[in-house]
Amino acid sequence: MQLTGNITAENLMSLEAYSKYRKEHKAEVLAHRKLRTVTLGEHFVFQFESEMTIRYQIQEMLRIEKVFEEEGIQQEIDAYAPLVPDGTNWKATMLIEYPDVNERKRELSRLIGVEDRVYVEVEGMPRVYAIADEDLDRETDEKTSAVHFVRFEFTPAMVAALHAGASATFGCDHTNYPAHTVIAAETLASLAGDLKA
Repeated sequence: MQLTGNITAENLMSLEAYSKYRKEHKAEVLAHRKLRTVTLGEHFVFQFESEMTIRYQIQEMLRIEKVFEEEGIQQEIDAYAPLVPDGTNWKATMLIEYPDVNERKRELSRLIGVEDRVYVEVEGMPRVYAIADEDLDRETDEKTSAVHFVRFEFTPAMVAALHAGASATFGCDHTNYPAHTVIAAETLASLAGDLKA
């Protein structure tokens, strides 16, 4: 899978080429995704996206839906390409996971607004709160969604600090879900690679 910095119909693989690639590289892509996954508390999982994860997602959707027409391919690109970080930010899929359906229903009603209370704190700098669900609102007056798309936008000083090896804490300060964790060094190294100095 060639990373070009810009996902277009022309630089995606054909269904045949992707089928072969998938067999040979699925484990590598899944390991990359696992490296870029951060668990916050017992119930929040963040999958930080990259060009590789989004290319894989688009190719998977095209494969599953057997899409080979230009219009359908472009629709998948339009849906997923905005999730690729663009040099000043991290972008993630936020999953709120409660296996028990009754507990999930109760907690989602208690967690309204939680997606706006998630933050990254680069060592020695102010917190950067998530910008959530820019494509559409995923919350109602009764509950929040179990899936959100979040973006963390960094200042040049924060980018420089991360490239220089600063640590970073990931957290949530919502009243009903206070949690924080230090981002593991290998995960942080991968995420820092999304940022242009």
